[in-house]
Amino acid sequence: MKWKGSRQSDNVEDRRSISGGGKAIIGGGVIGIIVLLLNLFGGETGQQIAPILEQMQGGQGQQTEAAAPLSKEDEEMGNFVRAMLAYNEDTWTKIFTQHGMTYEKPKLVLFKGAVQTACGGASSASGPFYCPGDRKVYMDLDFFEELKTKFGAKGGDFAIAYVIAHEIGHHIQTLMGTSSKMRQEQQGKSEAEANKLSVALELQADFYAGVWAHDNQEKLEAGDIEEALSAASAVGDDAIQSKMQGHVVPDSFTHGTSEQRMYWFKKGYKTGDITQGTTFEEIR
Repeated sequence: MKWKGSRQSDNVEDRRSISGGGKAIIGGGVIGIIVLLLNLFGGETGQQIAPILEQMQGGQGQQTEAAAPLSKEDEEMGNFVRAMLAYNEDTWTKIFTQHGMTYEKPKLVLFKGAVQTACGGASSASGPFYCPGDRKVYMDLDFFEELKTKFGAKGGDFAIAYVIAHEIGHHIQTLMGTSSKMRQEQQGKSEAEANKLSVALELQADFYAGVWAHDNQEKLEAGDIEEALSAASAVGDDAIQSKMQGHVVPDSFTHGTSEQRMYWFKKGYKTGDITQGTTFEEIR
């Protein structure tokens, strides 16, 4: 994606030079792989994965120690993230204004290893996520190498851009009251029905990411959309379950299938119209 020389957001908190301490209590990742697997599977598979997560988090205690200085590549990636956040700020400020609303810009926190949030502690194993408690997006950029090497995504800078836009999509849902309404609707529902509402929320965030891409078409480069679709496909519930346990359990889906995730991103990209994100009406 074209970004050199563009505006960089001043709403990025770069904590990568400090390693967070404390045992992480994961606060709800959006496409976080390990925690997503635990949430999706539970039972026997969850019991097999849990010790791995504990080992990844073990040894942190309550200590905080300095991380290695940022490399030139780290600095470059930080600048890229600032540019992507600025693109999101510009897009959503414009769209909200068009609909008679005011857009509240979120913060984006870059970290390595572990981080403390208003949603609790989180480790890099949680993947990128949005915390509604402090209205911040949290990302450990090492996640994207894992996404490529372990889960088959193509990688590339637009995979990162897609994930940022997806997390900002959850911020949009918070501002518009969609997230709180969804949580209310989940009350009293069966697990399967509550999961369907969660899927609708996640797919709508994918749709909003597509809307953002539509608004920034002039900045796209060849292969960018394919990178986003590859990332979306890699983290579909069916793809993850098939890879990890050899079969899928549709009632346990919380984020949507690979096909659904790609479909809603493409719909947002094609229409550029936020009123078309009707996942709650269609995913029942």
